[in-house]
Amino acid sequence: MAMGDKLSGQTVLVEQRGAIEIVTLNRPDALNALSEALVTELADYIHGLKHRPECRVVILRGAGRAFCAGLDIKENLGPSNETRLQRSWRVQTRLADVMRTMRAVPQPFIALGHGAACGGGFSLMLASDVRLGAPSLRMNAAYIKIGLGGADIGSSYFLPRLVGASLAAELLLTGRFIHADRALRLGLLSDVVDEDKLLDAGLALADEMVANAPYGLALTKQALNLNIDAPSIDAALALEDRQQVMLTSSDDHLEAMTAFVEKRPPVYHGR
Repeated sequence: MAMGDKLSGQTVLVEQRGAIEIVTLNRPDALNALSEALVTELADYIHGLKHRPECRVVILRGAGRAFCAGLDIKENLGPSNETRLQRSWRVQTRLADVMRTMRAVPQPFIALGHGAACGGGFSLMLASDVRLGAPSLRMNAAYIKIGLGGADIGSSYFLPRLVGASLAAELLLTGRFIHADRALRLGLLSDVVDEDKLLDAGLALADEMVANAPYGLALTKQALNLNIDAPSIDAALALEDRQQVMLTSSDDHLEAMTAFVEKRPPVYHGR
């Protein structure tokens, strides 16, 4: 995907704000349902982040009335040269790869949820590092409502780690909606913000992130994602120890200490 100030006429729009990029799912007439074109563009963009250190934080949102209504069922039922098994496997593994890569790339993802975030849209919210929601936000594991399991594209991995086993089981076994107020109360959202202020809130949070040293930010995301599955506190501490000792040799660490002594903002160069 070619980068510019703003890409238009595609199912995924990318707007650059310095080191922050705003990624907008852009199928508003279909409530940003996950078509093959949208998933392909999103996957290509996310994979490309591995090689684009100039982008340091990604804000993910949806155009129109919803964040993402999930898989485009109409497209999935349309004619195809593939068998049902071939098509299902390709769609399933492509979506799973999106969730996995969101966690693997160094850039933190801030999801801005409003309206429906269902099925695959719910998983995109869960795979993000931070979630902010508008009062209109309603999320559910819609997969179980179409004859599938509620455990899909990362939901059974992410959700219990975010809210615990009991609430995860409630939501995945029923497909019932969780609304913004309850999601905030239970820690699934970091904050609930009026819809017209949601992007500003995301940008303010992203600005705080990019004010930190590039490697410090990226390695903190890495540690959070690795240590949530750490086999022991010793393993978690060992990873943190190695990261911190490595970062003490960076030019940015020296700059931060010097700036603190000189009572000025640090100027980081990512080295």
